Amino acid sequence: MRKTTRVHVVLLTTALWAAAAAGIGLAQNAPPGVTTDFSGEWTVVRSLDNTENPWVGDFFGLPLNANGLARAETWDASLLSLPEYQCRPHGWAYIYRGPTQLRISKEVDPFSREIVAYQPEWHQSTNMPVYLDGREHPPAEAAHSWGGFSTASWEGDMLRIETSHLKEDYIRRDGAMATDEADVTTWWIRRGDILTWVNIIHDPTYLSEPLIRSAEYRLTVNSLVPPHPCTSVYEGLEKGKVPHFLLGENPFLKEIRARYGVAAGSPTGGPDTMYPEFEQTLHDSGWSAGDRASNVGR
Repeated sequence: MRKTTRVHVVLLTTALWAAAAAGIGLAQNAPPGVTTDFSGEWTVVRSLDNTENPWVGDFFGLPLNANGLARAETWDASLLSLPEYQCRPHGWAYIYRGPTQLRISKEVDPFSREIVAYQPEWHQSTNMPVYLDGREHPPAEAAHSWGGFSTASWEGDMLRIETSHLKEDYIRRDGAMATDEADVTTWWIRRGDILTWVNIIHDPTYLSEPLIRSAEYRLTVNSLVPPHPCTSVYEGLEKGKVPHFLLGENPFLKEIRARYGVAAGSPTGGPDTMYPEFEQTLHDSGWSAGDRASNVGR
């Protein structure tokens, strides 16, 4: 009996070493030979959320269509004082732009030992699981959330994530929005200790073409992602009043034109503003000349 047990142990040990040599178990559900693992703590290389710090009315570089531009131009920053807005988290279409550190945890099936989901989380996020177990997306009438519903598949050593069932959320923190009918295609690409996160937002209701943006994170082992407790309070807004501007009455649109030297008839957003040719239509302004005292609109 003891001899038989020793034989079994030797055979099991040999099998485990062979599996390790072949890379099995390093990246479950991935194609053969792929050993990419996205789990860990990550610090944003350049926080686009903070450095972008947009002015109200700055929709340049966003492919907003007429509906999307109208929606953005009616936005009033006082909206964020409403109790239901004070604790609202960043959604999947925006949060990757780096307001805080990122932790990606992996869920492993206790029986198959395969990775069935990744769980990305930030300081200001809700639960946003990314499923790798082959499940289908829920029906269109299912509830929408800030994190949406995400499934993933491997393409080479990159992870492709498809997200649906999102709530309406901003794509820039000045009123430019994506609707709750938007879908997002995300790519996770890891090169050593660098994680590149690419988001492609598909929203024909507000966007004339997909919006493609990326951010990069660096692996930072044991960095903290603290909880984000939040309690809404009364900030002086009259109950039932929703701050907004009527179309054509947003005063900040004139100030953003003065800042960048944009002519009265030129757009402040849309596909035309995404390309270098648009720069040729701009006039000189105090800001473009380096005069930071000319902070109109702040």
